[in-house]
Amino acid sequence: MMQEHLYAHFHPDEHRFVDKAAEWVERAGQHTVKLTDFLDPRQTFILTTLANRNPDVQIRFDGGHPGAERKRALVAPDYRVLDDEEMGISLIEITSEDEKLKELDHGDFMGAILGLGIKRDKIGDIYVREDGCHFLVASEIADYIRLNLSQVHRLYVRTEHLPLDKLKATETKLDEMFLSVASLRLDGIVSDVYRLSRAKVLVPIKAGRCKLNWTQEEDPSKPLKQGDVVSLRGFGRFKVLEVEGLTKKGRYRLKIGKYA
Repeated sequence: MMQEHLYAHFHPDEHRFVDKAAEWVERAGQHTVKLTDFLDPRQTFILTTLANRNPDVQIRFDGGHPGAERKRALVAPDYRVLDDEEMGISLIEITSEDEKLKELDHGDFMGAILGLGIKRDKIGDIYVREDGCHFLVASEIADYIRLNLSQVHRLYVRTEHLPLDKLKATETKLDEMFLSVASLRLDGIVSDVYRLSRAKVLVPIKAGRCKLNWTQEEDPSKPLKQGDVVSLRGFGRFKVLEVEGLTKKGRYRLKIGKYA
């Protein structure tokens, strides 16, 4: 019954993670320490929510950088001092002599890393720069990546393991665009952002391939608001930067930021 009560607060797609997180919290209450893989902001929220229900448990989050989006969590008994605990995060730098390196984007680097057979959960934030890329990984796979990652999008690259304090975090690049829409419905805005017909957008949304603020969203009519982050599998993600109010014709002016 307890688990069913918990499930009521979360999307069915999240129940598997809720089970895992609940188990970590329960074990921490019984004096066990758990270091998780990298969690997205929604998973971080779920884990925090569950831990807050247990006064004997504490969590430390760390993504290798104060502004990190993806973070590892240390779930532990409340009496344990976590400040000096090892969080198992390593920094890897990718460079190349090839001038075309500056044309690569986040998806190119991500694809190359995952192409080594590595799970997304083992990868933290990826910071792309003109002279290469810095990315954070679970320390247990850092050597494997360093030894095996030699190409990104057909370019030969070098990888080097650096101390965390050498991280050069870059601001996430957003390509801004302006829309004029009749309503703030999810399907209409997704359709305009990716220049797809409304019919083509409905299929992936109803099939569970769309996320709103890192939570699966299957309701095409869900209204969006300023600050919302939407991702559509296979197309990338965008953020609603501003809802600028109604025009004289009763349409909403939106400022959208597409993640590069």
